[in-house]
Amino acid sequence: MAKVKGAIVVNTEVCKGCEVCIPVCPEDVIGMTAEVNMKGYHYAYMKNPQACTGCTNCAIVCPDRAISVYRVKVSA
Repeated sequence: MAKVKGAIVVNTEVCKGCEVCIPVCPEDVIGMTAEVNMKGYHYAYMKNPQACTGCTNCAIVCPDRAISVYRVKVSA
């Protein structure tokens, strides 16, 4: 059976750093950057990219639709 590898892309200029995505990630993939965007907000990023399964929880709860999730099947 093929495994699924995921990845998220955060629109850094839309993300307002609300951190709602962090607790819903079952794999502890998401963190907040030390940098700020043009609006002055710290934004989300993949701090642990190899653990992402592409579950889409983060994108579902993001109030600003700043997160896109991608999945790729990987042979085991």
